Amino acid sequence: MKKYTYTEKKDTRSGFGAGLSQLGKENENVVALCADLTGSLKMDAFAKDHPERFIQVGIAEANMMGIAAGLAIGGKIPFTGTFANFSTGRVYDQIRQSIAYSDKNVKICASHAGLTLGEDGATHQILEDIGLMRMLPGMVVINPCDFNQTKAATIAIAKHHGPVYLRFGRPSVPNFTPADQHFEIGKAVLLNEGTDVTIIATGHLVWKAIEAGEQLAAKGISAEIINIHTIKPIDEEAILNSVAKTKCVVTCEEHNRFGGLGDAVAQVIIKNNPVPQEYVAVNDSFGESGTPDQLMTKYGLDTINIVEAAEKVLKRK
Repeated sequence: MKKYTYTEKKDTRSGFGAGLSQLGKENENVVALCADLTGSLKMDAFAKDHPERFIQVGIAEANMMGIAAGLAIGGKIPFTGTFANFSTGRVYDQIRQSIAYSDKNVKICASHAGLTLGEDGATHQILEDIGLMRMLPGMVVINPCDFNQTKAATIAIAKHHGPVYLRFGRPSVPNFTPADQHFEIGKAVLLNEGTDVTIIATGHLVWKAIEAGEQLAAKGISAEIINIHTIKPIDEEAILNSVAKTKCVVTCEEHNRFGGLGDAVAQVIIKNNPVPQEYVAVNDSFGESGTPDQLMTKYGLDTINIVEAAEKVLKRK
């Protein structure tokens, strides 16, 4: 098992803020819009440095999407920012009709995704957003794992023409990927080669998959670990190459088990190489108020749950 270490924990939303700030300096067509959450989305630096390219729309998320669509028509590259729940569920009609349908070059950037929004509770958490955005034709869906990867993804999506959903979070998590990494949309990252079981993870669950791989190695189980940061378009080649070796797979995500990474992987393997699969995901429920760690434990998204899923799927080979 390859050893991964980190020197600090950082929140992925700050990675977005850092990437957006760099884009502001490098690309004058980049504009930013925020729905009254500039501090929470870490958009302060961009707003300070480029006030002429920053629009504070207030608590008017639907209007923000319409404005972004209009800016895209004018040749700008708009980045919208608010919580994931308000970036998708609240404005799905506007995204579908004004952005996705006409393939607008809008970057929908969503913080505080999943359970780890924590104490704000179920009304502010969203566990369906990946599914919602995956179903929109032409929409790219990205869920990076740490600060460095989120910064790299933010910079990379400005070069992609078309609508993008970029999902990130509130809590501080291990920052272990390279600061100078090249982020390629649709290209998975192989973190550890293995022969017994494939573990495919996204977002905050990537580090927990690494921890699970270490625990499995101590039990004599060789896990191949893949970071799927782009859920759509998904890297079919990476998935199929891995399951051809291991003959089984575990998928891990901070999302409802329906419509997310697990289902995206299942669609790939069922068409090409059906193998046993186990899901580590929220089991078709809403969240609740609590600390991020409490919620991840209660809803079965801890390292031990990945280990148990791997052991279970191995018995099904």
